[in-house]
Amino acid sequence: MATEAVSDSMPMRLAKQTDAHPLAPLSAEEIRAAVSIIKAQWPAKTDLHFKLVTLEEPAKAEAVPYVEAEFHGYNLPSIDRKVFINYYIRSTNKFHEAVVNLTKHSVEYNVRLGPNMHAPGDGDEIIAIERAALEDEGVQAEIAKMKLPEGSKIVIDPWIYGSDGVNDDERLWQTFFYLRAAENADEPDSNHYAHPLTISPVVSGETRKVIRIDHMPTGKDNTIKETQPYQYKGANEYIPEAQQLRTDVKPLHVSQPEGASFTVTEQGTSQVIEWQKWSFRVGFNHREGMVLYDVRYEGRNLFYRLSLSDMNIPYADPRHPFHKKSAFDLGDAGAGVMANDLKLGCDCLGSIHYLSSVLADDKGEPMNMPNVVCVHEQDAGIGWKHTNYRTGRAAVVRNRELVLQSIITVSNYEYILAFMFNQAGEIDYEVRATGILSTQPIDESIEVPWGTVVHPGVLATHHQHIFSLRVDPAIDGYHNRLVYDEALPMPRSDFNPHGTGYYAQETVVETSGGYDLDFDTNRTFKIQNVDVRNPINGKPVAYKIHAPPFQKIISDTESFNHKRAEFSDRNIYAVKYRENELYAGGKYTNQSRGGTGVRSWANRKDNIVDEDLVVFVQFGINHVSTLASAVIPVADQVQIPRIEDFPVMPCEIIKVALKPVNFFERNPAIDVSDD
Repeated sequence: MATEAVSDSMPMRLAKQTDAHPLAPLSAEEIRAAVSIIKAQWPAKTDLHFKLVTLEEPAKAEAVPYVEAEFHGYNLPSIDRKVFINYYIRSTNKFHEAVVNLTKHSVEYNVRLGPNMHAPGDGDEIIAIERAALEDEGVQAEIAKMKLPEGSKIVIDPWIYGSDGVNDDERLWQTFFYLRAAENADEPDSNHYAHPLTISPVVSGETRKVIRIDHMPTGKDNTIKETQPYQYKGANEYIPEAQQLRTDVKPLHVSQPEGASFTVTEQGTSQVIEWQKWSFRVGFNHREGMVLYDVRYEGRNLFYRLSLSDMNIPYADPRHPFHKKSAFDLGDAGAGVMANDLKLGCDCLGSIHYLSSVLADDKGEPMNMPNVVCVHEQDAGIGWKHTNYRTGRAAVVRNRELVLQSIITVSNYEYILAFMFNQAGEIDYEVRATGILSTQPIDESIEVPWGTVVHPGVLATHHQHIFSLRVDPAIDGYHNRLVYDEALPMPRSDFNPHGTGYYAQETVVETSGGYDLDFDTNRTFKIQNVDVRNPINGKPVAYKIHAPPFQKIISDTESFNHKRAEFSDRNIYAVKYRENELYAGGKYTNQSRGGTGVRSWANRKDNIVDEDLVVFVQFGINHVSTLASAVIPVADQVQIPRIEDFPVMPCEIIKVALKPVNFFERNPAIDVSDD
């Protein structure tokens, strides 16, 4: 994309300094204004069910001159403030997409979407689906057959229905039933996942009526049995009051008596953070949660935009109804709307700054989201060290990191999501997966190859967690290329008589597509700017991508799982930038069919050499039992489930790193103090 430098002499409309920043999240007032404009498009008393009211980010061709003018202190161009909205006519299948221009007080478009496009769930809807499932007469009749212990209570997890192409055009919910046992019936935090039941009603998202009751197979095959009396197997709690807690651990205090080293500049609904030569703007939205804009080091451009783009969790049980369990936690729910209110102590340590946000509820009203991001520093061990053995003198510094962390809860699972910056010019994106395994009933003394028994009568099915990090680079400018390095052996020759030599070979990725790592050649992808050269060695400045190994989606290529999760089959997808291509699985993932995500964009085979490049980096975790361990690579990122993962999982940790290559003239952390 061509851009121009912005100067004071350039003719332009100027933005008022009091105007909202074009990349800042919506304010409560802007949400109300946009909703009011959309409501005015309909007859009075039309009941609209709002699914999404969020910032419509300006075109990059507009935003880049703005952020560059802002950085250099030039006059700011004026950019219209726009809002993206999804909504239904309540209790119908009439799903709409609209963009409101707040600057002009107008509607740019407002259209009803076609078939196989469905909105994500929301909190009020989930509660209504739970109630509809439980109150159904047929469901009550099935519950009566179970002869549940007196005083016990039913707990329901509504799941996005998924896709298999069989009678799934209507927006549906698959509900899973659990028991809160009588002994803990009044404890709302009792672990109901230790008591799965055998019925799974399907509820219409439109009528809120049960359309059928699925009965789950509990043996080794597809056999469905009549509903049987429930056999209680005892509790398995995770809450601390149910444990005999340790008493021999001494306090550990993280103290910063002079406060933190970062600064946060509040600019309306967004914040600019500066720390140890880093600077960037923080945004927050319903779907992605945290978004970073205009990331710089010592004022040099690095990344225009960084965000978690998508996530898919396909399950392994091939039997109905489990074969459709394939959650897209960002597209089906939202990392922003599911974000926790973080607390000092366990969620975050040290001198903390919290960032809050405002989203919209189903009525289009502003919904406060307090403390959804915590900003803090942490010690990350030794940064660098050398001891001169001749003198015995050691030079050593610690590695300080700046952490921006958000924690989301999506039903049974928690994800701890963090951007981490260090003093050597490096960025890590870290995911920690914890929470509770999704469970289903299994007969006594049964073992199956697609899951692990974690409690008597309780099966935790194997599943994958596949993430996609969207990297919109600006490595010393906005024209970048993707290359990869490989370490290859030199052939034996007079020059290499012992066969020990090897060399690095660089290959340019010329067209958009999906690409993979190769650990036999140490294939490493880099984002380069060939127009800017390192003054010491003359090589192009670059940042390399350190992505961990992971098993790509296991579902076969003709499956709906594979078609829908378009990012899940490659380590790297590289595409030429186009507006509104933010989500690797497509804009609408609920009961999607595929064809609208990053695999489809990459298949355009655009030239991406020295263009406006976007890279999607995939990484993941595979929860798979020892029965399948022979086909799973042995790596920290591939976890073999244990009974120790229940009733709550210890954190699984996985990281993607972005590291400078020939970007600096020497170790950028050489000036870190050893205090």
